[in-house]
Amino acid sequence: MRQVKGKNPHIFGVRHLSPAGAYHLTKFLDKIKPTAVLVEGLSDANCELEHFTAPGTKLPIAVLAYTEKLPVRTLFYPIAEYSPEYQGIKWAHKHSAHVEFIDLPSEVFFEIEEFGRQKPDEGKDENAAEKEPTKSVYQKLAELAGETDYDTYWERCFEHNLNYDAYRLTAYQLGQSLRELSTDSRQEYARNLIREAYMRRQIKKTIESGHDPDKIVVITGAYHASVLNLDYPAMTDEQWLQLPKAKSKLTLMPYSFYRLSSKSGYGAGNNAPHYFQLMWKCLKKGEFSRLPAEYLANIAEYMRKSGTPKSSAEVIEGVRLANTLAGLNGGNALALKDLRDAAITCLGQGEIAVVAEAVAAVEVEVGTMIGSLPEGVSRTSIQDDFYYELKRLKLDKYRSVVAAELELDLRENRRVKSKEAAYLDLHRSFFLHRLKVLKVCFQKLQQNNNKGGWSESWVLQWTPEAEIELVEAALIGETVELAAAYVFKDRLENCEKISAAAQIIREACECGMPADMEHAGIVLQRVAVDTGAFEEAAQAAYEVALVISYGDIRRINIAHLTPLLQQLFLRGTLLLPAASGCDNTAANNVLEAINKLNLIALEQHAIVDERYGWRLWLSWLNVMLKIPGFQALPVHCC
Repeated sequence: MRQVKGKNPHIFGVRHLSPAGAYHLTKFLDKIKPTAVLVEGLSDANCELEHFTAPGTKLPIAVLAYTEKLPVRTLFYPIAEYSPEYQGIKWAHKHSAHVEFIDLPSEVFFEIEEFGRQKPDEGKDENAAEKEPTKSVYQKLAELAGETDYDTYWERCFEHNLNYDAYRLTAYQLGQSLRELSTDSRQEYARNLIREAYMRRQIKKTIESGHDPDKIVVITGAYHASVLNLDYPAMTDEQWLQLPKAKSKLTLMPYSFYRLSSKSGYGAGNNAPHYFQLMWKCLKKGEFSRLPAEYLANIAEYMRKSGTPKSSAEVIEGVRLANTLAGLNGGNALALKDLRDAAITCLGQGEIAVVAEAVAAVEVEVGTMIGSLPEGVSRTSIQDDFYYELKRLKLDKYRSVVAAELELDLRENRRVKSKEAAYLDLHRSFFLHRLKVLKVCFQKLQQNNNKGGWSESWVLQWTPEAEIELVEAALIGETVELAAAYVFKDRLENCEKISAAAQIIREACECGMPADMEHAGIVLQRVAVDTGAFEEAAQAAYEVALVISYGDIRRINIAHLTPLLQQLFLRGTLLLPAASGCDNTAANNVLEAINKLNLIALEQHAIVDERYGWRLWLSWLNVMLKIPGFQALPVHCC
């Protein structure tokens, strides 16, 4: 590549979730009218850019990169409507300008993230516990400015300054200061140098493709802004080829305001996405001065819904107090901290407990918004199957960050006309149990202590983690059912206990997967030959008995399990006399196993041989006598 000297593109440094950054950037783009907009982001995600602004896309969303081999490593690039990067992409699409991501591709990111990481015990300082925790450079900046935290410092100094180009220039200076004061590790510093060299490489390519540097705008984090001009060397072809790479794939996924927030642990997040979304709406409408009133009115509305009446006069007084507090804090720009204090004083009458729930409510600061993508957009096959099943089983409304209960009746509904509707709850149960096997955290099965096997109670709650777990499952199956079958197969191949094989039989029945039940039964019989553990045999028999008791509700043929239960019950009773000679420590476990066999004898008397009931009784008595303080109690024994 030929060296381009004398001209540099326009560098616009931002914070990744900054309403003011998005607002000032659009004004800057309107003035410059660039032919190319370059954005800090995974360069292998350029094929997904068209979907960011496509009809049907609802933000927030995220680019999810993941490695092709197990264990799966993931990388996220979340984006909201008030992200400067999104507004830059949107402006470029609207004005037919060239737009692309210019950061390292995910295949390199995965490798350089691993580079230089210490092992758990490597480099451990024995006196580390005695040292005070080191303050971050961001916290130091905030304290120098007289603020308690960096978010408040940033908001007061950057988000509320509407003077033209003030944001870009001050963010540039801040980035320079951060680089000078940074205490990053050598590895982190090296990773940033590699990223910046690659971004300069992409900028040079854009210029050499025919774009005037004066018509190129680069949108990047403020930290990188001061070193992306072409006075610094770009990465060469030889250096690029030497970088380590890991095979990876990309997909788009819906995201949530909670995951965007720093409360979820997201390092680049802000602490109140809903509040900053509200700020963005006020900026777009040219009504920025209404932000304090909107925020406090939201709190008052929440309190009214909760049964605590609040008047408009209290909201007005809260706005006045917030402005006064901002002045006392050294400026006219009020921050979220001032609004919270005003809410406590005017709406809570000085009592934080009165407004604590409203202030912490997700509807007021964090928000419950979840993004969505048009059907079939950049999803893996298992994601498509998941969303198809949600729609088919009428579970769409449960894709919410607010937990909701779902009661299922697995029996046939004779009041409906179609067969699909008659067994809707049963098919829902199959689907949810398959997700449970995949460890997708969309659902949680509740204990039904007072209900029969025909009823199930679930709590459903959607999180981005569920989407991540689905993507990870794409490596083992193209649909939810196929992925669950792979999990069963893998567990059976490594199965060494008959109780584990019996558990798979029960889980496969709950998932509506009879082929996997039969495979597990074969494995169980093979493993049972070598087992001599009474507790294992009793547990396995109990699991199989449960399937026989409730399996017909799931409309699965369970006839092949009858001889299996008979074999397990017989084996358990034969192992019982030796097991009853246990010591006091093992007595409770043996007693529990005896009770399980006794339960089987009572409930499945038509299947198992009752002649072995005397063994259960004598062994129960023998074990109970080993437990200190035992007194003979009546017991229902076969």
